Amino acid sequence: MSKRYLTIARILAFIAVIAITVFVYSVRDQAEKLAIYGYPGIFLISFLAYATVFLPAPGIAVVFAMGAIFNPIGVALAAACGAALGETVGYLAGFSGQGVVERADIYEKFTTWMTKNGPLTVFLLAAIPNPFFDIAGVVAGALKMPYVKFIVWCWCGQMIKMLFFAYAGATSLDKLLPGILG
Repeated sequence: MSKRYLTIARILAFIAVIAITVFVYSVRDQAEKLAIYGYPGIFLISFLAYATVFLPAPGIAVVFAMGAIFNPIGVALAAACGAALGETVGYLAGFSGQGVVERADIYEKFTTWMTKNGPLTVFLLAAIPNPFFDIAGVVAGALKMPYVKFIVWCWCGQMIKMLFFAYAGATSLDKLLPGILG
């Protein structure tokens, strides 16, 4: 790819990141209403929750609650797919070359980890609830980790995390409300 096209792609990626983040943040209050649409609603909520860069969104709470209503494996699949695709926004932020967090010490640590073992870093950080995965996505994009590798490892980690929360919701609510749910 020529330098000019790469620059244009980075500028477009940066504009997309800003637009998606502003949109998701503006509709966050209506997002939970999408759960009535079943698995597609769970997918969309997860996508919107994870498409924000450095802004909190309630994705895990919805997965927990929906795990008690729907099949936890289906909830986890829908949520993991939405979350992994939503994490593309952070990846694009890094790809765009706009150093949002380049001066932070954690950014330097993630850069070292991603350089040494990018797929494992993406997988582990996606599998555990933490506020730092956005930085990992930014670093993966900045280091030009192949997108397919990023999204596959991200999905695998998200799937483990979503399975945990969906089953936790199913078992917790079953124990709290045995007569109502069972």
